[in-house]
Formats: sequence, C-alpha cells, structure tokens
Amino acid sequence: MKLDAKYQALLAHAQEQDGVNTQGMSLCFQLLSLSARIDRDCAALLSPHGLSEARFVLLFLLENAPDGMASHVLADRAGVTRATVTTLVDGLLKAGLVERFAAETDRRSVMVKLSAQGADLAKTLVATHAQWIGNLFAHLSETECQQLGFLLNKAAHGGSAS
Repeated sequence: MKLDAKYQALLAHAQEQDGVNTQGMSLCFQLLSLSARIDRDCAALLSPHGLSEARFVLLFLLENAPDGMASHVLADRAGVTRATVTTLVDGLLKAGLVERFAAETDRRSVMVKLSAQGADLAKTLVATHAQWIGNLFAHLSETECQQLGFLLNKAAHGGSAS
C-alpha cells in the first residue's frame, strides 16, 4: 500500500532516530491510509444524494422507526450531541427527507421520522451501503478475516497515547 506523502515523511524522519519502532509506525500509517480511503469512498457513495455519513446514519436509524423517534433518542443512538442531531435533522428537513413533529404523549418532545422521499432513499441507500461495506474485505478468506479481526483487536488493546 502506498502511504500518503505526510506518512512517508514521518516514517523517513523516524528511521533516522534511535529506538523508534518504524515497523509499528508503518502499520499505523497503513491503517490510517486505508481508513482515509474508505472514508473517501463512502463520501463518494453518499454525496450524489446530498448526504454526509452523519446524515446517512440518521436515515439508517429512522428507517426502522416508522412512527418516528424522539430527537434525543436519535442523538444517543447516532452517538452525537443533541445540538448536532438538531443541525443534521435541519439539513435532512430542508432536503425533504424527514419530518419533524411534536410527540403525542409529551408535546415538549420533538419527534423525527422519514418522509416518503426519505424512506425511499433510505431503503435503496442502506442496502447499497451494506453491500459496499460487506465487500470491502471480500477478497480475504474466512481465515484471513478472522486473523485480521483478531490482530486489530489485539492492536487496539495494546497501547495508548497517554
């Protein structure tokens, strides 16, 4: 895998230093480069629909909530703040993909649900996205996938920056 120029420069500098694990650095930079490529490809998949990954996550979550979901629950499930979910919902509302309404049981609670257009887009895009994500490692054997998963978990628990 070809590393980004910034990673190549950092690695070249590290190779001049004593006691630096340049193999570990190279592996980290490979993971970062792969992650950036996946992010770029995901953005390319979603952008023709006017969606960011964050907006897509809301569509995905709302797809399985035909009666809607309270905005605070949507924020919790999306792993964002309530302020962020409000901004994301505003964008989806302007695009005609969601509707916002007061909850019947508590008028102070704001509910969000997919519009008909949003439901159609979610149905198509969620399936397309799942297929794309699922095929990212299709060229690896089952054993290789298990090994990669094991090694990634091991690396994740091996050290911290603190």
